[in-house]
Amino acid sequence: MRRDAGSRPRVAIFGPALTAVSGVSTHINMLLESTLVQHFDLMHFRVGSEGRLESGLQKLGRIAFSPLELVGFLLKLRVDIVHLNTSLDMKAFWRDLAYLIVAKLLHRSVVNQIHGGFDPQVFFPSSAFLRWILRQFLVRSDALTVLSTGELAAYKAFDGRIKVHLVPNAIDPSGLLDEPRSFNRSLPLRLVYVGRLVESKGLFEAVGALQRLRQQGRQFTFLIAGTGRDDLRLRQAVNDAGIEECTQFLGGVFGDAKKRLWLDSDVFLLPSHFEGLPYALLEAMAAGCVPIVTPLSAISEVVGANLHGLLIPPKNASRLACAVAELDDDRNGLAEMAEKCRQRVRENYTIGRLAIDIGTIYHEVLHL
Repeated sequence: MRRDAGSRPRVAIFGPALTAVSGVSTHINMLLESTLVQHFDLMHFRVGSEGRLESGLQKLGRIAFSPLELVGFLLKLRVDIVHLNTSLDMKAFWRDLAYLIVAKLLHRSVVNQIHGGFDPQVFFPSSAFLRWILRQFLVRSDALTVLSTGELAAYKAFDGRIKVHLVPNAIDPSGLLDEPRSFNRSLPLRLVYVGRLVESKGLFEAVGALQRLRQQGRQFTFLIAGTGRDDLRLRQAVNDAGIEECTQFLGGVFGDAKKRLWLDSDVFLLPSHFEGLPYALLEAMAAGCVPIVTPLSAISEVVGANLHGLLIPPKNASRLACAVAELDDDRNGLAEMAEKCRQRVRENYTIGRLAIDIGTIYHEVLHL
């Protein structure tokens, strides 16, 4: 598609509502406010159910007509690049396959940013035909990005024609990295969780671990910020474990209140069963809140074991309890980890680096 002389390339960034509580929404908002806007005209094309209030019939209608809506959007706004934000799971794959087909039929470039999910080798394990469709989806993307070196190797091994790039997540660190914080050397350990209240985040293992520590006579506070389908189950588990007096449910926490929460907390508990590269992890580290995490996907590339935090196996309350106790017993070491966490984010995971990475890819796919 020809652009007017001197005009900036136009990019449609796909994702849920900008106000939705979603990692992808956070990502898109950062891009829209980044230095990319100095070189590209960025616009948002809303997809998915997050942030919508709709009936089942309305949802079916939206899914059916969304590709046609995209045709009008691309033609009317003369979009040069379709920037998909997806994950390799079943629902997102079929939705974004339709969008890619529309974009390629209209001769638009496609940047396919993968935010986690299954490795391509195991996505359609029993169907050669479906694996062929997946291969077309990946190969026909003009550029594809992944979060970790492990994913990078997996996509290259799946098909050497995939134009895959390593682009880890990043955050806007303002209000975190630039804020001073005190280090808790004597008061009860201040533990925090920020995110969706769902079982896959390892929250029930966290409750089990803290129950053990409480029974050992350890003192701590545990703040839980977020909402989710397992909220009531988690509250019941906290009561059953006898740690309700030292646990507080905060609900959704945003903006300056969330930044203050990070800065006032000592340890971030995230013993997830599945992850990509959580924004909450980067925010915690930027604030000097030391993570105890499971070494999934890109997490182990961000958190050096015993350097920026502690790594534990998934679904292991006993090891989680030991990790909390270890940090509780070595407050000087905890403070050193906190400083190294902040340095790690400052050097590698800020929006400035992300904007450069994405801008380079935009230029490449447009052959600028």
